[in-house]
Amino acid sequence: MAQKFHLKFNDPAPDAELLDANGNPVRLSSLWQKDVLVLAFTRHFGCPQCKEMMDQLIDSHQSLRERGLRLAIVSHASAESAKAFCDERASTATCLADPNRDAYRAYGLYRGNLWQTLISPRIWRSNRRVAREKGYKPEVPHQGQDAYQMSGTFIIGTDGRIRLPYYYEDIADHPPVDLILHGIMGVDWKKPFDSKPVV
Repeated sequence: MAQKFHLKFNDPAPDAELLDANGNPVRLSSLWQKDVLVLAFTRHFGCPQCKEMMDQLIDSHQSLRERGLRLAIVSHASAESAKAFCDERASTATCLADPNRDAYRAYGLYRGNLWQTLISPRIWRSNRRVAREKGYKPEVPHQGQDAYQMSGTFIIGTDGRIRLPYYYEDIADHPPVDLILHGIMGVDWKKPFDSKPVV
């Protein structure tokens, strides 16, 4: 088994070929060369927390675009299933399918354990809150999807460098949209990190 790893700030973003909603191949680098890319990996289509996160991203999509950020949502489903899901929930975003999970592995997103995906009290509290506020309840994953798959969100600059790697501690975790919009301490996602030492 390959050793698990996490990408870090300013690491080169792994390039990968995924499928668009029509089943055509798309390289991730073709997306970040044009705009700063918000790359959001989902768990599975029955995950209430994933639906909530997508709602928050889509609700903020206009603000993301105004800041020069492009939103791409990745699922480990067939292109046909991803299209149906995104047509319903995220029609304004770029939807990508990674049925073999090659991009998931390239970005250090692996299968979680029981605590991260099921039995943490934080997950149960989140399930109750999301059900109460949104009416979303946990559902069985669609065919070919894995309930143990972990999510992550990455911001990638036009230089192909990771501006923000966000790995979920558990499935109830996701980055605040304000962090995606405004950065850490107001950082401009368009500008490369300055690697020069401070004198």
